[in-house]
Amino acid sequence: MILQAKERGDGPQLARYLLAMRDNDHVELHEVRGFIGDDLLDAFHETDAIAKGTRCENYLFSMSLNPPQGEQVSTESFENAANEIEQKLGLEGQPRAIVFHEKDGRRHAHCVWSRIDAESMTAINLPFYKRKLIEQSRKLFLEHGWDMPEGFQHWTLRDPLNFNRAEWQQAKRVKLDPRELKALFRNCWESTDSKSALQNALQERGFWLAQGDRKAFVAIDYRGEIYSLSKWSSVRVKDVKARLGDPKDLPSVEQIKTRIGERMTGALSRFVKDMEADARRRSASLEFRRSEMAGRHREERKALKAALEKRWIAETKARAARLPRGMKGIWHRITGRYSEIKRRNERESWDAHRRDQAETDRLILRQLEDRRVLQIEIREHRKQEQEELLDLRADIARYQDLSEEREAEPSRDKDRGRKRNRPHRPRR
Repeated sequence: MILQAKERGDGPQLARYLLAMRDNDHVELHEVRGFIGDDLLDAFHETDAIAKGTRCENYLFSMSLNPPQGEQVSTESFENAANEIEQKLGLEGQPRAIVFHEKDGRRHAHCVWSRIDAESMTAINLPFYKRKLIEQSRKLFLEHGWDMPEGFQHWTLRDPLNFNRAEWQQAKRVKLDPRELKALFRNCWESTDSKSALQNALQERGFWLAQGDRKAFVAIDYRGEIYSLSKWSSVRVKDVKARLGDPKDLPSVEQIKTRIGERMTGALSRFVKDMEADARRRSASLEFRRSEMAGRHREERKALKAALEKRWIAETKARAARLPRGMKGIWHRITGRYSEIKRRNERESWDAHRRDQAETDRLILRQLEDRRVLQIEIREHRKQEQEELLDLRADIARYQDLSEEREAEPSRDKDRGRKRNRPHRPRR
């Protein structure tokens, strides 16, 4: 189970984020413990007000628990993991909230603790919490028998195609997976050893090498998006300069953009728009199916919750009826029979709670399985769309190469004509 956490403030904003449906199929407020109110927004407003009596700005400890893809994890397992983590970090007894999110056929939990000790009005220190969470995460993988991520085995085995937020947003604008883009640039860099070879390798994939600002090397695609060569190839700037030399002999960014704009014909532009419109239609169809499935699942959960509440009320009344009243109740208290009935009721109440939670988990896990099947289809569509976009880049590059050859042919024909019409001079 991957654990990601940080200390933060602005509790009301965090509460609104955790309860927002936005990209989630389902959001469930599972637990609000140690607060006066049972509403998440009110609870975090309360923590915010208490923290104002201290000098602590990051008064919350927010953590997400993410199981591996395809694994079915019960609510009890999430609760046990949260309990172990708060003991390891020294947050026992602190106010806590747990919210479940379901997205793309996966279920994960968000746990938020208050760091403010209300009695001493001080913030609980959390030294080396990242290291402790890595150890706890490794322990959870071993306990559940999940395949250990390579990054947890040794730091040198982590994914080399890491990307930052800016790279992700740039790749998202052009509808490509940033991991594929990084792999593409690294493959071009590692398979070439000169500037001309790198230019050819990039152009075969629909990118053009250009001179950027501050004498930097950049690549440009047919949309005009600019990519830093060193950043996307994961190579140091000085290594790029050592291999490619001075970028002055390369065209500028504006020259490349002008050249692309001049050679993009109307037919090719229509082809791009048709392909993107077709992808949007397919995405809309899949999104409708996803939305319809999420709505149906919510209705099923609502019906189950109503049935469980009805049964719980009936069983609670039956247990309460066992407790005698009046003189009989006094006699039962004297003889100790009252305590026996009370313990029996508490035991049955706990068993009923676990039974209801197990029924809810079974429904959720069955729905998650249905959602995963649809998510596979969505991923296949996205993969196909990305492949088509990459192929389109290569087609545009080939088209522009062909147009350059056509432009060069008339000049060669003129040279041949001049040679042919040149008067014959007798040899001495």
